[in-house]
Amino acid sequence: CVPPAPRLSAASMSVVEHVREMASAGLHSNVRLLSGLLLTMSGNNPELFSPSQKYQLLVYHADSLFHDKEYRNAVSKYTMALQQKKALSKTSKVRPSTGNAASTPQSQCLPSEIEVKYKMAECYTMLKQDKDAIAILDGIPSRQRTPKINMMLANLYKKAGQERSSVTSYKEVLRQCPLALDAILGLLSLSVKGAEVASMTINVIQSIPNLDWLSVWIKAYAFVHTGDNTRAINTICSLEKKSLLRDNVDLLGSLADLYFRAGDNKNSILKFEQAQMLDPYLIKGMDVYGYLLAREGRLEDVENLGCRLFNISDQHAEPWVVSGCHSFYSKRYSRALYLGAKAIQLNSNSVQALLLKGAALRNMGRVQEAIIHFREAIRLAPCRLDCYEGLIECYLASNSIREAMVMANNVYCNTKPLFNLAKSISLLSPMLTILKEEIVLCCDDSLCREQKYEDGIALLRNALANQSDCVLHRILGDFLVAVNEYQEAMDQLLTSQILFLTFLSLDPNDQKSLEGMQKMEKEESPTDATQEEDVDDMEGSGEEGDLEGSDSEAAQWADQEQWFGMQ
Repeated sequence: CVPPAPRLSAASMSVVEHVREMASAGLHSNVRLLSGLLLTMSGNNPELFSPSQKYQLLVYHADSLFHDKEYRNAVSKYTMALQQKKALSKTSKVRPSTGNAASTPQSQCLPSEIEVKYKMAECYTMLKQDKDAIAILDGIPSRQRTPKINMMLANLYKKAGQERSSVTSYKEVLRQCPLALDAILGLLSLSVKGAEVASMTINVIQSIPNLDWLSVWIKAYAFVHTGDNTRAINTICSLEKKSLLRDNVDLLGSLADLYFRAGDNKNSILKFEQAQMLDPYLIKGMDVYGYLLAREGRLEDVENLGCRLFNISDQHAEPWVVSGCHSFYSKRYSRALYLGAKAIQLNSNSVQALLLKGAALRNMGRVQEAIIHFREAIRLAPCRLDCYEGLIECYLASNSIREAMVMANNVYCNTKPLFNLAKSISLLSPMLTILKEEIVLCCDDSLCREQKYEDGIALLRNALANQSDCVLHRILGDFLVAVNEYQEAMDQLLTSQILFLTFLSLDPNDQKSLEGMQKMEKEESPTDATQEEDVDDMEGSGEEGDLEGSDSEAAQWADQEQWFGMQ
């Protein structure tokens, strides 16, 4: 807690100083035994040790309990130590004791009260009592907070949703330590502009050689946290190609995760494999890697990966998630549920663990519980489409069609600036046939108005791959005309007419289909000056058929093999 005092000979040291020496040497089990005995002696004879010595004994005993992971007991002893320190501060001078307590420089080398409070906060976080941890750290005056205290406070505030306080604490960390990269990531994750964050490091970048890459690094992760996967990938690739940062495991891991978010699973697996070869003890990101392997049916590789990770550490969520993926894709859902729960216990912010447990619950028929887990995953990772897909599949499984439609619309509205629409739609394909109304609205109202015909074609092809529908065929025909694909446009419009006649048994004059065919035929050979203009003879007459309000047949979703539905 404080710098070690000048070393004295063993004969001239008090018993409390012997305890301090052992604590400094890391002899925690020895400290625990001796300090426990001395505290009992002090309880039986209050005059045996001075108030400062009692304070030291309580702190050293609490530290040994903390080392043994007995956090509740440690909090109790730290609290007693702070009470003793409070009583000590009220006395003008240290009272002499009868227990070899000569007034020496060592006797005044007391453990820091600030450090004691920090250790208490650590205990509370280990006990998942974040409110108590925040309360104890909030009690430390701002000017006395060290960088590690501000960092812990920032993380706790962020977890509690107190974003403004979190930003303030992260900025204070950077003010004291401008190269605290995790604090930089914390600020970027809270939507602080990359330029503002970079300005807090500009002085140190300019004063230290070979740090010119840092501004690019900040820019890259600013893109990451705004969900701009393409620009993030390009920027990190430019960093990774530089000779000084080539083969950096953290950058490779970030690239792998970005490719995964963008739906490029092939490149994601490749980058994870490169990172793993460079660092065989790598744990971060291996849960996503294991999931991707499981999706490809490489269950033996997943099993081997899980065993290797458990040999590295079983105190991280990743090994449990990887083993859970193996169980899930082996259709052992109860075991997958247990492994996912264990992973969440180790790291409540593990998105992959929440998705694993949610998928297991869904496949076991416990849909409402699954919904809770998918919602939490969305809260933690709002830019990941797979989180939304898991929730939508739960809605569909429980016949909550309206909720599924609303969520699908939110996915489109919230992610279209971030993703290629075709990629978004491919991830959401299981519910496309059920949500025909949403597709029609998207195509007619948004894509057509913005002339994003290629995106509309991709959306409609995905929908029609699962179920034929005359309305969707008709819209696809219109979009194909817009990109000069006349032959396929004719096929789609004719298919629309056939379905209209066969399945709906309504008036055969579908005015919108006929108008689309007329438009296509008029534009088929626009440069042919000698073309006959007899296409007007194709104009149909009759009542207009309003198909956009009609219901399509709901496809029965039965893909029980997928983990959380990515296709």
